[in-house]
Amino acid sequence: MTLIFSKLEGTVSEMPDYNKHTDQELASLLRDGDQGTFAFIYNKFKASLYLHALRTIKDGDHATDIVQEVFTNLWEKRLSFSPTTSIDNYLYGAVRNRVFNLIAHQNVTDRYAKSIQSFFEKGEFFTDNLIREKELNQIIEKEIDALPKKMREVFLLSRNTDLSHKEIGEVLGISDTTVKKQVGNAVRILRLKINLSILLFYFF
Repeated sequence: MTLIFSKLEGTVSEMPDYNKHTDQELASLLRDGDQGTFAFIYNKFKASLYLHALRTIKDGDHATDIVQEVFTNLWEKRLSFSPTTSIDNYLYGAVRNRVFNLIAHQNVTDRYAKSIQSFFEKGEFFTDNLIREKELNQIIEKEIDALPKKMREVFLLSRNTDLSHKEIGEVLGISDTTVKKQVGNAVRILRLKINLSILLFYFF
């Protein structure tokens, strides 16, 4: 079709005077496959149709594409071409519809792009939270490992099992009072160190 358009450029002077024909006669000639009629319509309306599209979409490439699509469609469907009003009304209407379709498509594309952007932004936020949670767990485990050995044993049994203080005391051979005191001391040390570690981790 591009070849047809290139051949149509500047052929007005070589064509019969199609201005003498009514729109209905031109439509009839077009249905008969008369390329001269198509060239006449193309050269007569291409510039004004281009400006008509450009005024709305403000993009020369899109305006050119739309006008060529309209004429391509006109040629491909020439056998059934029968405008209800005038040819120019038909062509302007076709351009207008394609402009609206392009704008609608761009709006959909923009909304899609925004939704994708939002998805990735939320994904990054989610990932960031996971990383921070993992790093925080590492800080906690590091501080637990740093507890005195006996205190760590008592604390881990209290933390990781359902044993009571008395039962932990029986396992380790110490009193339940000692177990309670060791757990309390471990919690106090961890709270102090982990709070300090979190401050250092997030702000330095």
